[in-house]
Amino acid sequence: MDNRIDKHVDDLVGIFTDPILVFPGGWGDTLPEWLKNAITLERLEMNMRELRGETPTGTDAEVCAYLYIATNTYQRWGKNEMPQEIAIESITDDQMRDLNELKAWLYRHRAQVRIERRRAAKRQAKAMETARAPVQLGLGA
Repeated sequence: MDNRIDKHVDDLVGIFTDPILVFPGGWGDTLPEWLKNAITLERLEMNMRELRGETPTGTDAEVCAYLYIATNTYQRWGKNEMPQEIAIESITDDQMRDLNELKAWLYRHRAQVRIERRRAAKRQAKAMETARAPVQLGLGA
């Protein structure tokens, strides 16, 4: 039971501290505040759904952020509008499956970053503790 509580607290903290994963290529600092806020709110909602037994995934807002940066990267290459061959009005079942896989990938990777940060902090704390430990001198008989 204690392990479940730890995971829940960790996931709750992660809502606010996990990174927002974006498409590589720079431009991550251009995410609008409204989108960052939407990510936090949707992560909270996903956390509540997980408590009711759903499998956690990334959120629609996180997908939007990822694709927002992809679009900015595309525009950086000198394109100013979406090419007709990739512009769509609705998505197919296969595309919905791909979208759900992207959400799962986003969730796994942001959770992995949180775990790695925690491990690094623990290693650093242990190193600091070791460095502060008194040294015993062998001055006995």
